[in-house]
Amino acid sequence: MKTKISIYSMFLSLFLSLSVFADETVKIGDVEMAADKKSAAFEQVRKKLGKWEGTMVQGLNGAVIDVSYEFALTSGGNTITETLIEDGVQMLTTYSDDDGELVVRHYCGLGTEPVFKVDKLSSQSMSIKLDKSKADLHAEHESFVTNMKWVMNSDDSVTFENIVMLDGEPTKNVAQINRVY
Repeated sequence: MKTKISIYSMFLSLFLSLSVFADETVKIGDVEMAADKKSAAFEQVRKKLGKWEGTMVQGLNGAVIDVSYEFALTSGGNTITETLIEDGVQMLTTYSDDDGELVVRHYCGLGTEPVFKVDKLSSQSMSIKLDKSKADLHAEHESFVTNMKWVMNSDDSVTFENIVMLDGEPTKNVAQINRVY
């Protein structure tokens, strides 16, 4: 009898704690932060929260470089930041919703700041492309990322591809990364 009561109490406590956290709002002082429902694309990026490491093959010359990507939820759950390091060069990408659409901003080691929108989305992959209405970049005199794609091979393995415009020519880079935590 005591075992049944203990199990019942444990499940009731778990249910109540999950209910409390599900309805918890983020506050700064007395100001409640927005808690909008996130887009399917934002939720796809959320799957990658944590740190990932692996190698990337550069399409330009076939060089293999070390890469790491760390995804973190910030701004009261409204933005995901990605700190990426490719061959020792640190960059930043942000993911946030604007009117229900994912907006991706990449602060690149190439010195440009392309802005992307979702091109294709499935339960296992997402590809984004340059949003030309928000990024005025020109291949004739600038180098920049034009496309990115992630394929979730499993919960702990991702294939990442990007297309970079270098000196007016596109080059494709492919990384295989695994979850560290």
